[in-house]
Amino acid sequence: MYIIVIAWLYVIVLMAATEKTVVAGLLTLIFYGLAPVALFVWIFGTPGRRRARRRLPQRSTDQVVGEVVGEEDGRHAKGDQ
Repeated sequence: MYIIVIAWLYVIVLMAATEKTVVAGLLTLIFYGLAPVALFVWIFGTPGRRRARRRLPQRSTDQVVGEVVGEEDGRHAKGDQ
């Protein structure tokens, strides 16, 4: 996927360099290069983000409550002694 992004940005940088004005070059770079590449990476990166989210360990509610209270390994707050 990244080879496509690199190749596209290379072509767009060359196109922007041949524009007559700096403003036209920047607009070409943004609207033909950066915006489409950002959309492409976001769309094609979605399955990877979804897989990464599923790989995270699922913590039970009891474990989370125990961590908040401080009783995960028998510890208590200073005032609870």
